[in-house]
Amino acid sequence: MNASLLYAQASVQGILKDQAEGAPLEYATVALYRTDSVLVGGAVTDESGAFALSGLKPGDYYLLAQFVGFRSLTVPTISVAKNEEVSLGVLSLSPDDQLLAEVGVTGEKVTSIHKIDRQVYEAEKFRAAQGGTATDVLRGMPSVSMDVQGNISVRGSSGFVVLLNGKPLQSDPALVLGQLPANAIERVELITAPSAKYDPEGKAGLINIITKKGAADGAFLQANVKYGLPSIQDYDNAEAALRHGADVTAHLRKGKWQSSVGLSYLRNDISGRREGDVYTVSGDTITQFPSDGERSFDDQSYSGRLTLTYSPTASDEFSLGVYGGKRSKDRTADILYDDNHARLQFTGERLYTFQYFNENLRIRKGDFALGSIDYAHTFGDGAKLSASVLYEYTLLGGPTTNVNLNPQTGEVYQEEYNTNDNPLDGFRAQIDYSLPMTDGLQWDMGYQYRSLVHTGDFVYQRKNNATGAFELVPEFSSEVDLSRRIHSGYVQLSGSQGKWEYGAGLRLEVMDRELSLKDKAGQIDTLYQYDFVQPYPSANVQYAVSESLRLKAAYSRRVERTTTFKMNPFPEREHSETLEQGDPTLKPEFIDLIELGAVKDFGANSVFATAYYRNVDNLVNRVNTVFNDTILNRIYSNVGVGTTFGLELGAELQPTSWWKVFAGGNVYHYGIDGRFDERPVSSSAWIHSINANMTFDIRDDLSVQWALNYLSDRVTAQGEDSRYLSPNLTIRKDFGERFSATLQWLNMDMGLLPTNEQRITTWREGSFYTTTNYVYEVDMIMINLTYAINKSLNKSRFIKSEFGEKEF
Repeated sequence: MNASLLYAQASVQGILKDQAEGAPLEYATVALYRTDSVLVGGAVTDESGAFALSGLKPGDYYLLAQFVGFRSLTVPTISVAKNEEVSLGVLSLSPDDQLLAEVGVTGEKVTSIHKIDRQVYEAEKFRAAQGGTATDVLRGMPSVSMDVQGNISVRGSSGFVVLLNGKPLQSDPALVLGQLPANAIERVELITAPSAKYDPEGKAGLINIITKKGAADGAFLQANVKYGLPSIQDYDNAEAALRHGADVTAHLRKGKWQSSVGLSYLRNDISGRREGDVYTVSGDTITQFPSDGERSFDDQSYSGRLTLTYSPTASDEFSLGVYGGKRSKDRTADILYDDNHARLQFTGERLYTFQYFNENLRIRKGDFALGSIDYAHTFGDGAKLSASVLYEYTLLGGPTTNVNLNPQTGEVYQEEYNTNDNPLDGFRAQIDYSLPMTDGLQWDMGYQYRSLVHTGDFVYQRKNNATGAFELVPEFSSEVDLSRRIHSGYVQLSGSQGKWEYGAGLRLEVMDRELSLKDKAGQIDTLYQYDFVQPYPSANVQYAVSESLRLKAAYSRRVERTTTFKMNPFPEREHSETLEQGDPTLKPEFIDLIELGAVKDFGANSVFATAYYRNVDNLVNRVNTVFNDTILNRIYSNVGVGTTFGLELGAELQPTSWWKVFAGGNVYHYGIDGRFDERPVSSSAWIHSINANMTFDIRDDLSVQWALNYLSDRVTAQGEDSRYLSPNLTIRKDFGERFSATLQWLNMDMGLLPTNEQRITTWREGSFYTTTNYVYEVDMIMINLTYAINKSLNKSRFIKSEFGEKEF
């Protein structure tokens, strides 16, 4: 009989916790040795601190548990009988302040850890992000890519959900991540095939941001300041870009109480230009209007956060969190439309020529206020019950001014003004229960209720040049009210046996959506309803071929919901040549994802590969039609089915003690097959991206890191986006344990590379063609200073917006 089968049930299990505060220690390492010091096996603890070592032969062993910043723990004698399951219960590690101070000299964290359902990345390894935000951390990861507009995508999809310390958020990822300081992040977990216990939103999965945590009683203070040197190139913009900011985080723990306070301010402007060419076909007339001019952003945000935690016993924890913030993002697009002319399609006869200058300013503002209350109880048998409620009020809005002028005389040809007022109320309540079983299995189950009420008042006015008064344009003005209620419950079973780890679950969701539209001209109400009951199954499995080689597979069903903006059918004037509108009948996207992967370790090096397939039904794409001779109408619509299959590769290498390489690449085939406006929509292409960095440790207190982000050409429903390139260099100097400084050279170019620019082209045969090259600032020099007192004690956790920032 096969020996591995005979002894498959013999195992050693336990839970590692922080002795000072009773919190579980995730990602701690556990090693099991024979009494002759021969290593038998190892494990990494999960989020509950649990570990399991299976497939053991009868005999005597000893166990060694280790975690950075804690004293090692040895369990000297463990006797294992045939098919016996040995439970060590809760093992406590005590903080080691001396070890914490020595970590920078004696130890080095790996950049990534691969678990059965996620990839984990240490934030501090991405030096180009220091002084920036969570967005800057993400752009260095193998699965993630970013375009010139700052839009983030995971495996080619922008549909993903952000979690903060495990809490699900429904906000627009780019805006949430853009407000969270990179210096406050401990690690990032990328969960591309989430289990049923997570919310099903996000066709590309989940990104869990873990903030820095500490270990013992005491006070912690960290302050960061960033400053950008004047721009090397101003792109003839009217105003110079400003880049500066500061954030401070303070934490105090005393006995059963913890408090955390965070304040941040960030000004992060972007200078740039926009070079475009458009022609439209209307009847027998072709109109062409090339353009060139400024396209820049003024981005400013403030925020303040507070968390209070009370732990009356080692088994109970109460937490209260509040958050408030203000943000404004102003986009300037001052464009000269040169040699604007129309001609007959068949004879080529010119009908007219008309040049004008368009001043366009779009201001987007958002004020947020939210609060949450959480409770968690751990039972004696390891079972855990947790409950949480969150409420948010958000006020969104902002005007867009659009003025067409005579470039020589300044005479106003047309002046328009549109604005909106969008208050939002969001509520979420959930309860979760986990029950570990004696046979190594664990059951997780829970229920969640969410509601969203989002009202909008959209006003579009055009100036009467004769009277000087602004008059309402009814066909572009509306009142939009969205309400959405979701009930969901899940059950999840997970466990391990021998060399196998596995999990399977099912989430059932009931959604009720109502969209009410009122036309300001006729005051006619129209109600659109959409309800469904949907199951979301999931499964994952991992097999350890050896201590250094693991294989895994996963399946997950997801949903990507539509926002209010994408369902408002009344056009909004984005700039001179573009209107943008939604579809009130828009259906959510439903996604099926399959993954197959392998991870291989060899010494201090590791490589991984993951093949994946994603199918998206009711694919939502932005498509264009001709509104009139000089204006295109962008419409969000369900265009059909989208399919993606690809391969993700990554490696963490250490060629020498002073040279480290972390590199990842993603190559995939993306295809769209569907219809829009009674015409077929079909396109496909191979796409690839590369994210890599090399770190050189010149001395113990001085290091240099060079990072590269590259995204190839990509297809869209009606065209393609060109490649995007961003190289970055960071030099870091430590001055003792408390103070550090970094010098960053961002978007390196020197006039030699096509850095930080991207061309976006769309067309429809016989209807229109448009191509625009966005050129943004290069060779940016930033200085970041960080000062921390007792940084090993940081345990700051803050809530974030769940609803409002998605609409921002």
